[in-house]
Amino acid sequence: MKVITLNYDRNAAPRVAYGIQRLREALQNSGYTVLAAETPWSLHNYRSVQGLKIYIGNRLESEFVQQLEKRDVLLYHTEAPEGEGFYLASCPGGITVISGGSDSGVLYGCLELASRIGEDQKLPSDIAYGDKPRFSLRGPAIGLQKTTVEPPRQTYEYPITTDRFPWFYDRSLWQDFLHMMVEERCNVVYLWSGHPFSSLVQLEDYPEALEVTEEELAFNRETFRWITEEADRRGIWVVLKFYNIHIPLPFAQKHDLKLHQPKPLPITSDYYKKSIAAFVQSFPNAGLMVCLGEALQGQIYGVEWFNETILAGLLEGLKHSNVKEKPPIILRSHAIEPQKVIEAALPLYPNLYTEAKYNGESLTTYTPRGRWQETHNRLGSLQTIHIVNVHILANLEPFRYGAPSFIQKCMQAAKYRLKANGLHLYPLFFWDWPYAPDKSEKRLRQLERDWIWFAAWFRYAWNPDRDPSAERNYWIDTLGKRFGSREAGKSILDAYEASGECAPKLLRRFGITEGNRQTMSLGMTMSQLTNPERHMPWPDLWESQSPQGERLEDFVVKELSGETHIGETPTDIIADAQRHAEEALLAIKQASHFVTQNREEYERLASDMTAIRHMVQAYVHKVKAAILILTYKHSVKGEYFNQVELLEAAAGELAQGLDSYRELTTLTEKTYLFANSMQTPQRKVPIRGGLDYRHWSACLPLYEAELKAFRLHVQELKSGILPEALKNLKAPIVPYAEAPFRLLSEHAESYLVEKGVEVFTDGDIHIVGCAEELNGLTGIRFSQRQAGLHGLAIEIELNQPSKVLVGYFNSKDDQWLQVPSLEENTHADDRGGYAPILRKGLRLYAYPSVNIHAFQYEAGRQTLDFGKGAFLILGVIPVDQDIRARDVEHKNDGIDTLDWLYE
Repeated sequence: MKVITLNYDRNAAPRVAYGIQRLREALQNSGYTVLAAETPWSLHNYRSVQGLKIYIGNRLESEFVQQLEKRDVLLYHTEAPEGEGFYLASCPGGITVISGGSDSGVLYGCLELASRIGEDQKLPSDIAYGDKPRFSLRGPAIGLQKTTVEPPRQTYEYPITTDRFPWFYDRSLWQDFLHMMVEERCNVVYLWSGHPFSSLVQLEDYPEALEVTEEELAFNRETFRWITEEADRRGIWVVLKFYNIHIPLPFAQKHDLKLHQPKPLPITSDYYKKSIAAFVQSFPNAGLMVCLGEALQGQIYGVEWFNETILAGLLEGLKHSNVKEKPPIILRSHAIEPQKVIEAALPLYPNLYTEAKYNGESLTTYTPRGRWQETHNRLGSLQTIHIVNVHILANLEPFRYGAPSFIQKCMQAAKYRLKANGLHLYPLFFWDWPYAPDKSEKRLRQLERDWIWFAAWFRYAWNPDRDPSAERNYWIDTLGKRFGSREAGKSILDAYEASGECAPKLLRRFGITEGNRQTMSLGMTMSQLTNPERHMPWPDLWESQSPQGERLEDFVVKELSGETHIGETPTDIIADAQRHAEEALLAIKQASHFVTQNREEYERLASDMTAIRHMVQAYVHKVKAAILILTYKHSVKGEYFNQVELLEAAAGELAQGLDSYRELTTLTEKTYLFANSMQTPQRKVPIRGGLDYRHWSACLPLYEAELKAFRLHVQELKSGILPEALKNLKAPIVPYAEAPFRLLSEHAESYLVEKGVEVFTDGDIHIVGCAEELNGLTGIRFSQRQAGLHGLAIEIELNQPSKVLVGYFNSKDDQWLQVPSLEENTHADDRGGYAPILRKGLRLYAYPSVNIHAFQYEAGRQTLDFGKGAFLILGVIPVDQDIRARDVEHKNDGIDTLDWLYE
């Protein structure tokens, strides 16, 4: 009989006790009888215990570990364990010591020794092994979010109830999830919500803020307390993420406030302070993650709100708690520069972290650069821990992703290029947690479907610098055990690795954005490929989240002029993507002969590889068509009856791409419920409307219509007929009709929009050229200085539903208001107006040109408050005004964009 004796502090912290429990189970499963020592051990008595012995201790607190260290019985050949580090040592006298740098270090030491015992079915001899994490925070994010909105609530706003989030109350699911996390040595889980406090605390001063019944509140508190306690005993922080300033619907209704507040008010500050204090007092081990930059005008009010409201509430709540470690407070850099906030907050609270998205809201490259790399480096240089957020994954949805070498390089980039020290990982289908999008008799759970996604990221968050050849063997063995043979493991790994290059490369060269408004797997229209400016492209995609390279039109212009190409070109990428897709499909087919278990999972993975190949083929042919069309555009220069053969060739490529898309649609009708996890109106690419266009089958008719229109117009040009669209574009441009309104703000005045008139109340900046549509409208002018330095709100009263015309200066300088971006503000297009209706519709003396946007407002009193930066109000027009978007400066009315070919 194999007997082993364990000794440890009888008042062990919960996470130490959990580690000991796991170690005991491993020993018992390997045939050991496990005894607990009856008395404490010292340097003088531990040898008297017969047989094998294990001592488990936190070296900062364990007197016995300190004795062993002091007398050189326990020596470290690596760095002495600190924090989450640990060391396993076989010491004289038949004792194995687990020395942890903290309670978490002890936990990880127990897990490491338990794993080795489980693998060898015995306690290892002569062990001397130390390890520690390279990233301080490592964990997944899950959302208390739904795929669609619940009017009158807005995006992110969902009270926590059993009907909305049955999974939140599913303790079995939580046990599985937390088990996965501790196996992967995660130490944080991020729970995202718009405003969770109204579902977790009740305030005596604001009873109207409660958004659940008292019974639901009690159940929520019990559930959340259980989650935090179960997480804590596994060494995991629960961090609650919330937006600012979002307020509960009944609170907003009672006080006649909007759900999202752009600046602090005494009542919202008091409510938030008391909510956070009550939350922290109830759940002192939970951390907070603060988003200051979506509704709140964070650049103006961030320091004030963070210090005087959030931290004040936190410190009030912690007054009466005796937590061993202060909970982490994480500040998102989303739509705000957090440096000033952090510098002001550090003297008040030391355990601060910063966070920024890794590749925006997609996965595009392991060499991020440019402005975004600089942002990360700046955050990484602060006196905080900086976290990369692998966010949304809009270009990977909905397929499986598990390319370990790509992921390892990303974590190395996070460490070395971005100077980060933490990982915040989204699941692959965030908005529909815990379910995967697969069509199946019973909904699959992401936890099982995407096991390799979680395993790879967290493996390299612990240590990104593992030897690549050893890692290949590790993953072959892991996949081999899962699918029944090493041969299967090798081929499946090859398929994962090859397919993992396809979506990142395609999006970074051809996409409109790395944000969630684009669902890449649903394809792109020809207009989006050949005229991206019309669709508000996000330059950060190719300037920061891609290697150096050329966009489609740049490539064609250089090709025609014989210039040297720099970096990745469109032809490079489509060749690469095609090669990767073919390699992935070949590898997954080769695996079939060797798969002897988990066959159903293998078949789904093989189906994904086929789908990715169809998607790649659809893109390849569309890109080839786009190159031909752009070559035509820059060759004929307005003489549209020339070189029509280029368009005929493009039609052939489009037809082939459509065939591939049909194959993709046929396949995914059997395998997927939908392509995108967030099905809200923010989805714009390829087609507006995430709910209506969430499956390939919904998009296919539009691509078929696109090809039909293209062939028709090509045939017209071949026949010498001017397409109707070109005739219509010659129609005269007429001024917009005016909608009546009343200006209520005393600090502003109305004026007639026309050449020569001044647009601000201070200075003498006047209009030197204006679009015909704007001429004669009633504008509103105000102080440029006040708007530029502090922001300025305008009160108006509308007689009818109307559109307010707002002018944005074409400059990134801080003095000018910037167009709201869906990459930074989910509600940027709630009132329409996201895309300009008149590009360069106004020219001013000595100032940048101005783009005109139209925002829709209801009848009644309205506050126009857009934040800090100077802007123009150039009129109010009826909501049903016919608007033809155009580029005013070039006066081409869109003809040269060639969009008329597809419409």
